[in-house]
Amino acid sequence: MFVLHVALQGCLRAENVDYGLTADTGGHIRYLLDLVAASGRTEPRPRIAIATRGFSSAHGAEYEPGLSIGGGVEILRFGTDDPRYLAKEDLWREVPSFTDALIGWIESQPVRPDLLHAHYADAASVAAAIEDRLGIPFVFTAHSLGRVKAQALGAAACPDLGRRIETEEAAIRRAALVIASSRDEAEVQYAGYEAYDPGRIRILPPGSDLARFGAAKACPVLDASLSRFLTEPEKPVLLALARPVAKKNLAALVRAYGESPELQARANLAILAGSRRDLADLDAEMAGEIREILALVDHYDLYGKVAYPKSHRPDDVAAIYAFARDRRGIFVNPALNEPFGLTLLEASAVGLPLIATDSGGPNDIIEMCGNGELVDPRSTDAIAAAALKILRDDALWDRYAAAGAVAVAAYDWDRHAVRYHELLASLKGAPAIAPAPEQLLICDIDNTLVGCTECIATFGQWHREQEGLAFGVATGRSFHSAMAILEQQNAPRPQVMITSVGSEIYHLQPDGTTYRADLDWRAVVSRGWDRAAVHTALQGLPGIVPQAPLEQRAHKLSYFSDGDREIAVRVRARLEAAGLRCSVIHSHGRYLDILPVRASKGTAVAHVQAHYGLARDAVFVAGDSGNDIEMLRTIPQAIIVANFSDDLASLPGLQHSYVAQEKYARGIIEGVDHFRKKAKAEWLRAL
Repeated sequence: MFVLHVALQGCLRAENVDYGLTADTGGHIRYLLDLVAASGRTEPRPRIAIATRGFSSAHGAEYEPGLSIGGGVEILRFGTDDPRYLAKEDLWREVPSFTDALIGWIESQPVRPDLLHAHYADAASVAAAIEDRLGIPFVFTAHSLGRVKAQALGAAACPDLGRRIETEEAAIRRAALVIASSRDEAEVQYAGYEAYDPGRIRILPPGSDLARFGAAKACPVLDASLSRFLTEPEKPVLLALARPVAKKNLAALVRAYGESPELQARANLAILAGSRRDLADLDAEMAGEIREILALVDHYDLYGKVAYPKSHRPDDVAAIYAFARDRRGIFVNPALNEPFGLTLLEASAVGLPLIATDSGGPNDIIEMCGNGELVDPRSTDAIAAAALKILRDDALWDRYAAAGAVAVAAYDWDRHAVRYHELLASLKGAPAIAPAPEQLLICDIDNTLVGCTECIATFGQWHREQEGLAFGVATGRSFHSAMAILEQQNAPRPQVMITSVGSEIYHLQPDGTTYRADLDWRAVVSRGWDRAAVHTALQGLPGIVPQAPLEQRAHKLSYFSDGDREIAVRVRARLEAAGLRCSVIHSHGRYLDILPVRASKGTAVAHVQAHYGLARDAVFVAGDSGNDIEMLRTIPQAIIVANFSDDLASLPGLQHSYVAQEKYARGIIEGVDHFRKKAKAEWLRAL
């Protein structure tokens, strides 16, 4: 396979990248270089090239073999009409000339690329033009989105984002596949675009070279360079490491620290805001952010408490984290939005607890690792409170520090590259129309299909042997959350996905990779549904607390309950008093979901059954908990796995269910075999 990456922001090179020197030398450059390096290690080894813009500087060589990247990756540079270095906001003018140059190069090659991968919206414009001319499809990675930036900073602060947002809309609409780094990006950030299509977005969390961070040690020279700012350098340190741009919100961290005498008494603050030789060398935004940080240090009289060195080398980063870890400090990312957060992974691997923005990828990282606190980045009180919570509790610091080791195993570039190339290969392959299924198996995911590694492996082998049996899932998880856990567990790819407790349905497309939302089902569940009114009616009701924004959906409101068995009764009564008819589902004694009255796993399975034209006795369902009740109640061939909860097996209306002796996915196999044998016996008796 030949994959050509397109990235107009030309401040990239095979080694010694000056990260943070300009606005286009941030995490996306690191992402791209690490991705192609990992791709070069996969087998069979693909051909990989990066097409970027050449301009008059040290970066401007026409050809750079990039051997240090690994795998023979090429960096190709193409001149454009303007030979100067240009800020990323001005690159759109160079798209036509760059496109012509790149098309000329592709046409001169004996073998053309199989796929293009566009990084940022301007590159997607190039890729779309190439697809129009040469028929080469492209995938798209936004890295950051203009609409999100406008929401975070305000439209008045971003008057030039209109063109970028329009370009992103076109990229999302045209791309064969959109690759996101986190659930927040896939489900919240992209959802603000008219072209949003969740079934064509796949989450591939970036990896990171975390092994070297796990072994990070202090460096006396670096320690001295930071300690020279501090009166008491041995104290714990709140560490921030980010480019000095408005969306990174570094000034809010200084305010949080400056407004808390207790925080100043307990810890120092260290801010490493990129590298600068002189403020005059920086662009206006970066220079302005540095000036604001320095002004705040002066305003709060934080001299001797804050370290703010002018520069650091990429090779210093591990030792910087070690400086904070050895002083039992905390790594803080207060960004208004963080698409992913590679520095969070690095800090986690070193053993630093985290405080991170609740907007973006940090949700996924802290959920996966359990090693820190999420905060509203606009609340300086919340930032300070989270820091004090960790600093006051030595046991909590120890637990968060130890939990960061999970990141090393969970976020791996080689694993990312394997999944990445599997996706690209499936897009490249010829479409295959699956035959109409003869039977359909729909399983809950958590504690039913997954929960036992050996069981899911057995299920995968069993499923491959079942001709005519389509496999699907029905889950309380969102589409992307479900897809992520299934891929992590190496589960078979579902033909149909019923998600968000039955309020959404997605069907696998002929390419075997993307999914299409079932718009007929969306119309059904939308009738009579007033989400805002439901939210208003339940405000202030004792015993329930809203789950995080990421868990809320257009046709689902999700809460945590206090465990009271009667909470669902009280919620229904409150909704009925407001004249609202809804489905209320309480599961595992903790999770409470409010859905449109027509939405449930049971009604969704019935819709899918009709979609495929199957008889009721051709459908199997399997579950383990309270949010599976409607599905199990309405389908005759219902399976309850042995590890069930919520007293499922004894509930009225479920007596027809088969209660397996095996747990998890093996219980599903046992149940299907039971009903098949029963059906065969009945058929023989009928003869």
